[in-house]
Amino acid sequence: MYLFDAPTLLAYLATAVVLVIIPGPGTAWIIAQTVAGGTARGLRAGLGLETATLIHALAAGLGLSAVLATSALAFEMLKYAGALYLVWLGIKAWRGGREATADDPHPAPAGPQPSGDLSGVYWRSVATGVLNPKVALFFLAFLPQFVHPERGLAWLQFLVLGALLSVIGFTNSAVLSTMIGRFGRSLRGDGAFARWRQRVLGTFFIALGLRLALQQRG
Repeated sequence: MYLFDAPTLLAYLATAVVLVIIPGPGTAWIIAQTVAGGTARGLRAGLGLETATLIHALAAGLGLSAVLATSALAFEMLKYAGALYLVWLGIKAWRGGREATADDPHPAPAGPQPSGDLSGVYWRSVATGVLNPKVALFFLAFLPQFVHPERGLAWLQFLVLGALLSVIGFTNSAVLSTMIGRFGRSLRGDGAFARWRQRVLGTFFIALGLRLALQQRG
C-alpha cells in the first residue's frame, strides 16, 4: 500500500506552494542574508531553514510537537529561547554597524560576507527555524490533515511531507536569493549602505525576537 493517494498528495503540494510563496519571516530572513552576503549566503540560509523544516516534520511525526501543544511550560521555554537568540543576533548586527562606522570611513561591508562564514549562516538559520514554537504548532495542525495512519508508518508520512515542503521552500529561496543577489551586489561595496544595512538587519532581528516573545499559544 502506498503512503499517499494521488488526490491527497496533489492537494498537499498545491497547498504547500501557496504557503511557501506567501511572504513571511522566512522570506525576510532570506532577503536579509542575501543582501548581507550575496546569493551564496542566501542559499545557505535557505538550506538551514529547510533543515529546520525537516526537523519539525520529524518531531511532529514522533509526537514532540504534541508536547508543545499541551505543555505551556515547554512552549514558553522554547519561545523565550528563540526570542533571546533573535535579539542577540540583532544586537550583534548593530554592534557590527557601529564598528564599521568608527574604524573605517569606507569599510568592507560589516558582518557577513559573500564568501565567509557560510557554515555559520547555515547553523544560525537552522537555529532560527527550530527555535520557533509557532512552526512546530503549525506542523502539528497542518501535516496531520494529509497523514493517513491506516496506511502505516505515520512518522515516515510526516517526514515525506516535510521533505516535499522543504524542496518547495528551498526552490523559492533559490529564486529569491538569485534575484536579490543580483541587485545587492552593486550595493555591498558601498560603506554607508553596509552600515545602515547592519542597523536595519539588527532592528529586524530584535523586532522579530520581541514579536516571538509576545506570541501566545492561542
